[in-house]
Amino acid sequence: MISTSLTATAGLFIALYLVAPAHGINNGVAKLPILGYNTWNAYQCNIDENLLLTTAKLMKSLGLQDAGYNYVNIDDCYAEKNRSASGDIIEDKVRFKNGMEKLNQQIHALGFKTGIYSDSGWFTCAGYPGSFGNELRDAQTFSDWGFDYLKYDNCAIPYDSITRQGIVGRYQRMADALSQVGAKARRTFVFSLCEWGWSQVWLWGAQLGHSWRTTGDIAPAWDSLAAIINFNSFITQATDFYGRNDLDMLQLGNGGLTYEEAKSHFTAWALMKSPLLIGTNLSAITSDVLGIFKNKEILAINQDSVVGKSISPFRWGINPDWTSNSTHPAQYWSGPSQNGTVFMLLNTLNEPATMTFNLTESPWIRAGRKYSVRDLWAHTDNGTAIRMFTADNVPPHGVVALLLHDAGDEPDNLYPACSVWWQCTDRNGTHVGG
Repeated sequence: MISTSLTATAGLFIALYLVAPAHGINNGVAKLPILGYNTWNAYQCNIDENLLLTTAKLMKSLGLQDAGYNYVNIDDCYAEKNRSASGDIIEDKVRFKNGMEKLNQQIHALGFKTGIYSDSGWFTCAGYPGSFGNELRDAQTFSDWGFDYLKYDNCAIPYDSITRQGIVGRYQRMADALSQVGAKARRTFVFSLCEWGWSQVWLWGAQLGHSWRTTGDIAPAWDSLAAIINFNSFITQATDFYGRNDLDMLQLGNGGLTYEEAKSHFTAWALMKSPLLIGTNLSAITSDVLGIFKNKEILAINQDSVVGKSISPFRWGINPDWTSNSTHPAQYWSGPSQNGTVFMLLNTLNEPATMTFNLTESPWIRAGRKYSVRDLWAHTDNGTAIRMFTADNVPPHGVVALLLHDAGDEPDNLYPACSVWWQCTDRNGTHVGG
């Protein structure tokens, strides 16, 4: 467990919070987080054209396309180990024997967009050709093949004496290449930076791409999810339309996550406006996991066309506010949406918990008002909240997701006269209520 107070790590958190507003690469795509599928978490290098086409068909038949998941993305290991004599990346001649161009045509015909993978170094993370020094050539190849999206990794970094630049410069090279090729081919690329959170990417990622990984790789385990949530709790302001923190691909359906942990995983990723890329074997998916992926009320927050900002913590709960704790991240979160104020209550304990908060702890709630309560997992209207809300018996590692909507003035003559007692003062100067 990692736990540090703000006073002990003031320099770190000051750096985390001096984030630049997100504007994104200016090509008009990816205003909202990408929803789709990526091959890596389920299959790693065990991929071929039949698997990709089958996955696309399953996304359609399972209702995932109708729910908004419209990208089918190929990760590492699709290429030959060596470039062609002319220097081009070549798709694997056995596993993609009919060629990427035909595969793209087939998947596009099903109504999906498609994504491909490369690396800013000499090689990809699995040892296939990277794009350093070949950015323009590779961007042209990806365009010719028909791809709409590029995930760009950070392995096999050339020597400083060769690059003469840092990570920003290496990613700038591909951003420029995509822009140049896109302008010529009248094609717009989504550019996903997979630099693992290096060099405070939340400060500069929006200048180059549409999303940026903020941490190392995710694992299908609660400890991994909690650590990612903790880290991202300090940099939520970096996310907005056209550019956002990427918490990594979803692990629902993999490993040993409980149903409640899977719900918490999906809720946190969705409400923090991360891209949502499914990464499990869809031919073996359970109804419970499929139901999580298709929660329309949670997806509506992620895909809000009016508000692009992430939810943020308003109280840490177990720990003092502004404490970094990789096993017990912030528990109480809120944020605006076009239909009301969103709340996420995250029980990080290994036992059930009662979770209570004062509504006006959230900056998006108006004092002196009552609020209707919508449960985004139970899909029920749960009456009206006045000043306080309590969730009983939240399961271990479980989540409560709520949408509160202004329902008018609260009742008259409530005591104390202020929802927050501190400095509540009568006009005659008398302090009221404690």
